[in-house]
Amino acid sequence: MNKNVKLSQKRWLYLMPIIFITYSLAYLDRANYGFAAADGIDKDLGITKNISSLIGALFFLGYFFFQVPGAVYAVKRSVRKLVFVSLLLWGALAAATGLVANIPMLMIIRFTLGVVEAAVMPAMLIFISNWFTKGERSRANTFLILGNPVTVLWMSILSGYLIQAWGWREMFIIEGIPAVAWAFFWWWAVRDKPSQVSWLSESEKRDLEQAMAAEQQDIKPVKNYREAFTSRNVICLCLVHVFWSIGVYGFMMWMPSIIKAGANRDIVSVGWLAAVPYLAAIVLMLIVSTLSDKIQNRKLFVWPLLLVAGLAFTGSWLLGSDSFWISYGLLILAAACMYAPYGPFFALIPELLPKSVAGVSMGLINSFGALGAFTGAWLVGLLNGLTGNPSLSFVLMAVSLFVSVAIMYSVRPEIKQDGKSVTAIGAKA
Repeated sequence: MNKNVKLSQKRWLYLMPIIFITYSLAYLDRANYGFAAADGIDKDLGITKNISSLIGALFFLGYFFFQVPGAVYAVKRSVRKLVFVSLLLWGALAAATGLVANIPMLMIIRFTLGVVEAAVMPAMLIFISNWFTKGERSRANTFLILGNPVTVLWMSILSGYLIQAWGWREMFIIEGIPAVAWAFFWWWAVRDKPSQVSWLSESEKRDLEQAMAAEQQDIKPVKNYREAFTSRNVICLCLVHVFWSIGVYGFMMWMPSIIKAGANRDIVSVGWLAAVPYLAAIVLMLIVSTLSDKIQNRKLFVWPLLLVAGLAFTGSWLLGSDSFWISYGLLILAAACMYAPYGPFFALIPELLPKSVAGVSMGLINSFGALGAFTGAWLVGLLNGLTGNPSLSFVLMAVSLFVSVAIMYSVRPEIKQDGKSVTAIGAKA
């Protein structure tokens, strides 16, 4: 393909709002449990601190088991169909959380919600890899993952007001309805591949197809999923995502409870304070994704930021409970630096693996992230409940991030050279 050919920008205008809103709704319906836990659900259902942390984490256990099957379906069948059904089911389950009468019912719903949402992240990453090139993918992934901090930002404020006005039950019901409605818009608006749409010209489709094919030429060929899953880089990226997610989801799930205990504020004030770290994350994510696509060195925008996040949690631990506002500032820094690397990280995977196995490998890597998310959400809640303060939780999240930094630094791409595959020690990744 001629490198001077400019690919259609209509893809950004048409697809990015849809991608962003879809993933935003997924995050809304998984993260609002933290607000219910901070204000009423434990007391109403008789949930102990230990059980509360387990319930908060059960979502990620269901999420872990069904990532790879969902990715396989998305690759072999249809992202469009998979996400449509998932939207309907997760919206219904999220709303049903507001109707629970006992602990077993709540556990079943949280686990099943994780199962239903499991396919969404890898499916959307596969969808992006079908529509956006290597030079665009970090920004495209970031617009997808921005659905996380942007949603938690406005959800933190909205959920605080909904709980204050009506209660946690009504919050779940009201916040579950939009996903069901959005499913029908998704079905109408989205197609799996560029060749299936009418809003691109034939020449625009051809240019995009040629650009995608050209990117595959220098990637080491992989025979099958087994070879991909057992490759050194995939194993390393799985481990990176495990330890990284312990920090991210331990923080996200229990941030409202940590703030409420430390600042001694009402739930509406907690919502506003919990929103600020995600505003910082949004700004840094946009900056990092743009630089990553420009410089084309993905690792440079992953491990250093995770290192800073780990140091910020360490600082919060050292300060203890005597300096809430300084500790809160460090938590804002930690949140921004944990979220910012997502775009470059997921852009790296299709650059290390051929298209035939990259999509399902992303599902495997994200499933290990879900395992880390389960561990983080459970252990942080457990430690907070046992000790009455977040100090040990900060240690856990800091150590986990430091481990992910060490593993990420060791990732190296393999490329074809004179018909043979070699590890590119000095190559950008």
